[in-house]
Amino acid sequence: MSVNKLERLLNLTAVLLDTRRLLTAEELRQKVEGYPPPGPAFHRAFERDKDDLRVLGIPLTVEKVPTTDPPIDGYRIDPDQYYLPDPGLEPDELAALHLASLTVRLEGLEDREALWKLGGVDPASHLDVGPANPSPAAPESSGVVASLPTDPALTPLFEAITRRRTVLFTHKGQERRLDPWRLDFQRGRWYVSGFDHLRQDERNFRLDRIDGTVTVTDEASDSRPSQPRTQPLQAWEIGSEAPTKAKLWIDSTRVESAARHLGPTVSRVGNDDGSAVFEIEVVNFQAFRTFVLGFLDRAEVLEPPQWRSAIVDWLAAIADGTFAGPDDVSSGVTTDG
Repeated sequence: MSVNKLERLLNLTAVLLDTRRLLTAEELRQKVEGYPPPGPAFHRAFERDKDDLRVLGIPLTVEKVPTTDPPIDGYRIDPDQYYLPDPGLEPDELAALHLASLTVRLEGLEDREALWKLGGVDPASHLDVGPANPSPAAPESSGVVASLPTDPALTPLFEAITRRRTVLFTHKGQERRLDPWRLDFQRGRWYVSGFDHLRQDERNFRLDRIDGTVTVTDEASDSRPSQPRTQPLQAWEIGSEAPTKAKLWIDSTRVESAARHLGPTVSRVGNDDGSAVFEIEVVNFQAFRTFVLGFLDRAEVLEPPQWRSAIVDWLAAIADGTFAGPDDVSSGVTTDG
């Protein structure tokens, strides 16, 4: 019985996943149906198959087989690297992910093999795999409506988040060890949030400010918050200033609006007159100031006192015409590397 190229690749993948030890090329020839007899034809076919597996993103491990002399290459696929962790997506969530993959395009990335692994795309009618078509084609998009820029750090960070691994990178000249929790694209920039071992606290970093490459370590990341964030980062949460707890009073007429904007995780203490005081962690004073001024006279910064004074001075400078620019009045905070 003849075996086509795709069936042979699937059989080869299954054998490599199932083995607990390294298998030589000859052992694979014997175990996988469809290969030519020993000789140049087999070696050419096997080399093409290895290349196709790599193009498909399958993590093929190649190491020397122990005790062989002369050394012989052995092959296997690590199941932990091959299988995606089950995210437990419901059918409607999977449908939304499929729609997003068809309408939002990451620049330079066309393949959807990851989505196939989640069950979101049926590639059954696109099985012609070979040198002319090394990667099965996903269904045609009805039209991309948005294109997001990519960053070299996206791939290792996404891998670290899904595998729950610690990463190493250099940010503003400092070596950082981060347990990454999530990636966000906001205001035209990519950000990664997680537990920063240097500061022993949650931090977020702009990917385009990372120097060099991001290294995914074998160290398990066990610092995930008990309540994962469900809302996008706010503007005052994106910055490099030392985190500061701000207390913001909001008038009763705007409390519910503020609560919806700030989200359920922000601490809120109600007053008898219906007003409330919110406690907000801020790493970007100017963005926080802009948010406060959006409430006009229905909001008041109570703490820290230097921020209250800075906003008053800033407004006074605008009113008397001495304001020189957005950075004319200092927040009184220091930056956090």
